[in-house]
Amino acid sequence: MTTFLGMPTASPTVHLRTGESFPDAARTGLADSQQRHNLRVATTTIREKRAGVVAELDDWEQLRAAGAAIKDATLAELPDHLERFEAAVTERGGTVHWARDGDEANAIVTRLIQATGETDVVKVKSMATEEIGLNEALATAGITATETDLAELIVQLGDDRPSHILVPAIHRNRSEIRDIFRDHMDDVDPGLTNDPEALAGAARLYLRRRFLSAKVAISGANFGVAETGTLCVLESEGNGRMCLTLPRTLITVMGIEKLVPTWRDLEVFLQLLPRSSTGERMNPYTSMWTGATEGQDFHVVLLDNGRTATLADPHGRSALRCIRCSACLNVCPVYERAGGHAYGSVYPGPIGAVLSPQLTGVKDNPSLPFASSLCGACYDVCPVAIDIPTMLVHLRAEVVAAKREEHRVPTAEAASMTAAAWTMTSRRRWTAALRSLSLGRVARRMPALPPPLSSWARSRDLPQMPRETLRDWWVREGSDVPPAAPEEDA
Repeated sequence: MTTFLGMPTASPTVHLRTGESFPDAARTGLADSQQRHNLRVATTTIREKRAGVVAELDDWEQLRAAGAAIKDATLAELPDHLERFEAAVTERGGTVHWARDGDEANAIVTRLIQATGETDVVKVKSMATEEIGLNEALATAGITATETDLAELIVQLGDDRPSHILVPAIHRNRSEIRDIFRDHMDDVDPGLTNDPEALAGAARLYLRRRFLSAKVAISGANFGVAETGTLCVLESEGNGRMCLTLPRTLITVMGIEKLVPTWRDLEVFLQLLPRSSTGERMNPYTSMWTGATEGQDFHVVLLDNGRTATLADPHGRSALRCIRCSACLNVCPVYERAGGHAYGSVYPGPIGAVLSPQLTGVKDNPSLPFASSLCGACYDVCPVAIDIPTMLVHLRAEVVAAKREEHRVPTAEAASMTAAAWTMTSRRRWTAALRSLSLGRVARRMPALPPPLSSWARSRDLPQMPRETLRDWWVREGSDVPPAAPEEDA
């Protein structure tokens, strides 16, 4: 089934790719022992909390299935739901803008802020605005955007990059955060300690001045309800509610896949999201608003940025079910060791390994589909049952096909796969190849393997090869039933 939104597509922009491949970037993360320690402690804590609250629900699997079904049905009729949403927002005094890519979205938001005459705005944590690099675009236009989510504020003050969808500063420990606050916060107590209460108090004082002076706020949205034009933000600190109510101009940037048709559908996700993200039964702050309040100017920017192309891919569209809970990150052994920066995208971890290449095309993100052990833990915890391992295999096939089109001369990988296929189609060749593996015992004693094996062995230990193959052992033991073997040459 092909779904077409009737919109021209444009190239996705900004924070979905870097020039460095995942293996190269991951080496930096693996060498950072402090980061690996911080990640292990944080993800272990969140994993245990999530497992506890999920186990309380007897119908968790039914909720997962319901979430997946609602998302799939919504995506199948997305054009209709978007039109209903636009009509409802407009009817209630809001203005809807359509953005094909990040550049268009940034231009729209910049123009709206400039119309107010303001140069300082506050922001609620938003993955969509991270994706399009809105802060950087506003800075170019002379507008300062202050992040009000504590973790996002830490990242912003430290001139750092987010490394986790839900906890952007997860790679930082309390002492590092204290140092950032001391160096970059105005009027901070020089004797500030790394006590969590003291750090939260310093951030509260810093942000309170900005909340009370800001005339413009920017938010994302966890969900939009098509039937009423309602938007919904879930957060844990109350900063979102301050941003949504105090400023006189509110601009919301939302990906087009965030819609649910009705309030009844929203109820399912309000159970799935908090349990999967922070391991809580319900979210501390759930803010919903419908249209503009009295005296407030309200705008919604609906962002495509590659989502239409993803929707058109029958194998990859289920990535658009994602509700950004980050449960898949917290169970991923690759993420826990390499860290979020290695993925080169605002969407790290298993979901980033599929979502980023889907949004940009695999040619722009060829290494991310391989940033996984395919262990399947991400699928087990996904609240909307996205089959990430299967999608990764699909994307890997696309990467191989893309390389084949680009390179007339086969790559070393392609040549290796061709040789392996030739070997495995003959019992005689396969048996000889297995026996030759015993030579690996000699190679294991070598200080370094020659190219191209050196590329493989650079980050892996060469396993100890057995002296004898299973097939030879079987024959030597005199068994009457030989082990399974490839067919003879045709």
